[in-house]
This record gives sequence, C-alpha cells and structure tokens, in this order.
Amino acid sequence: MGLFDFMIVEIAMDLGTANTLIIHNGKIVVDSPSIVARDIRNGKIIAVGKEASLMQGKTHENIKTIRPLKDGVIADFDASEKMINWFIKNIPELKRNFFTPALRMVVCIPSGITEVEMRAVKESCERVNGKEVFLIHEPMAAAIGIGLDVMLPKGNVIVDIGGGTTEIAVIALGGIICDSSLKIAGDVFTNDILYYMRTHHNLYIGDATAEIIKIDVGAAIEELEDAPDDITVRGRDLLTGKPKEVKVSYREIARALDKSIQRIEDALMVTLSITPPELAADIYNTGLYLAGGGALLRGLDKRLSQKTDLPVFIAEDPLRAVVRGTGIVLKDISKYQSVLIK
Repeated sequence: MGLFDFMIVEIAMDLGTANTLIIHNGKIVVDSPSIVARDIRNGKIIAVGKEASLMQGKTHENIKTIRPLKDGVIADFDASEKMINWFIKNIPELKRNFFTPALRMVVCIPSGITEVEMRAVKESCERVNGKEVFLIHEPMAAAIGIGLDVMLPKGNVIVDIGGGTTEIAVIALGGIICDSSLKIAGDVFTNDILYYMRTHHNLYIGDATAEIIKIDVGAAIEELEDAPDDITVRGRDLLTGKPKEVKVSYREIARALDKSIQRIEDALMVTLSITPPELAADIYNTGLYLAGGGALLRGLDKRLSQKTDLPVFIAEDPLRAVVRGTGIVLKDISKYQSVLIK
C-alpha cells in the first residue's frame, strides 16, 4: 500500500439517462435525475439533479435544462462532467474534505456502447479525479444486483429497461453470451404518451406530466387484475389554446405504449433465438428477470411471459438493481475481475 492509499475513496455509479445513482460505503448516497440547468449567457451550470428537474419546461430563454446523457451514453461532454463532479462533491462524507480525494470507481454502461462512447465515460470520470475507473455492462450489474450468481455455468436472461436503452442479455460464467441493446425504453414510453395525448385528446402536455402519467397509470396490457384509478391530466388544449383537463385510464396508456413494447418483445425473441441450446435449456427452468424502471410497468411481466412461455420475475427494487450490482462488484473487485471491461 502506498502512502496515499488510505485517501482513496471508493464509489459505484450507475450513470443513467434518466437517473444517476451513487453508492459509497455500501449506502446509496446519490439518487438524482440526470439533468442540469445551464445559464446560456455565461455557460455556468446553475442547478443539477432534482433542482434542475423542477425547472424543466418552466425556464426563460437564458436558462436551458439539459440531459447530458442520451440513450445511455454521453451526449454533452461538458455538462456530464460537471454533473458527475457535482454529484460526487455532494456525497455527505466527501463534503467535509478540502480537496477532492482520489477515487476508485466502478461505473456501469449499456452493452451496446461503442469504444468511443466508452472512452468518453472513462475520461469524464478521470477528470473528476478517478484514479482507477472500472466499467461494467448494465445487464451484468443488474444480474448481480438481483442476487443471481453470474459466475455459475448456468444461463440467465436479464431484461433491463432503463431510461434510454433496454438491455437484453443472456449471462453465464461471468460473461454475456448474447445480447441486444435497443434504444426503446422509458424516454420513448414518455414520448408515446405525449403523442397519444396530442392525437387522442388534443391536449398538449410537458415531459414532466407525461412522466407522472407513466408512473401512475402506465401499463403493458389492457386487462389488469389490480387496476390503478384513472388520472386527471392538465395541459393546454391544442384547438382553443386554453388550459384544460381530461381523465386518462391505464387502458389508454397500454394502447399508447403497445408498439414500443412490441419492439422490446421482438428483440427479446431474437436474443432467445440465438442462445446456445445448452443455455436455452437452463433458461427454460430459470426464466427471465426484469430490472430497471420499465419493469414497473403494470402487467409487463405477464405480457412477456405470454410471449415467451417462460416464467418472468421482477427484481425486488428494479430501479436500484443496477447500482446495487455495481456496489457489490466494487466491494470485491478481485472476485469479479472477469465481468469488468478493461
């Protein structure tokens, strides 16, 4: 151990399109929307995370809210770096330090990411004083977070529906055997709802309202046993320009999301069709595991189960499965060496 090794701080980060979560000392210390507000006049970042998300859709021309990550990868390099920096500096235990300590980080990334995008994530982390930066694929982190033993010679299928990407992977022996990553996930669901409200109700709503609809009455099938109550949605009438409100049921949202969910089903079927036969035999017994915010869509487990004829299990805390897995890997980097990306 070197003289400064005791000053190294270890953190695990799930840098997501919609939310960023950070684990430090085994606890989730940051759970915040991945969004920043920038003053256009001087380029300064004025708010990050929850504060910035409250400004969304309510800013004047000099302030712009930016989501630095698009489809799970860094789209705005400068904003993402400042956002990561801000989150790390706001970890309660690091706030007391006069200087940013050296960091050992495990960060998870989508499995369909390119070399260039991977380098961008790594460089962003190195710039905020990351001395050792390890990367791990999201479906692998999700599997570990759900509590599966990924090192066994046994096949498991993970479907991780995040904000920007849906990752589908068949995992065995600490590696991803076959996978598909598609850019249809929470953000696309939100856009489907925006579009549906405009075309069916002549109602113009913002992203934040669409997000609330998705959470309150989002569904993947039209027949639910435990149906949520209809929700009152307020927005602007496209014909008269006046504010108005309409009632929306989960059945309507299931119809609005149908095409996007179909594309996730298709990708899942393709992934299963290229799975080696020995692993397919395992999967017949183990079934599918759902993680990510999309796993919370009512009836999605049932719909995927009907499509694949396999049992489908939802992770117990799907939004945090990925970051939990990343935290487990951080604690025992030597054991999980094979799942990390060099």
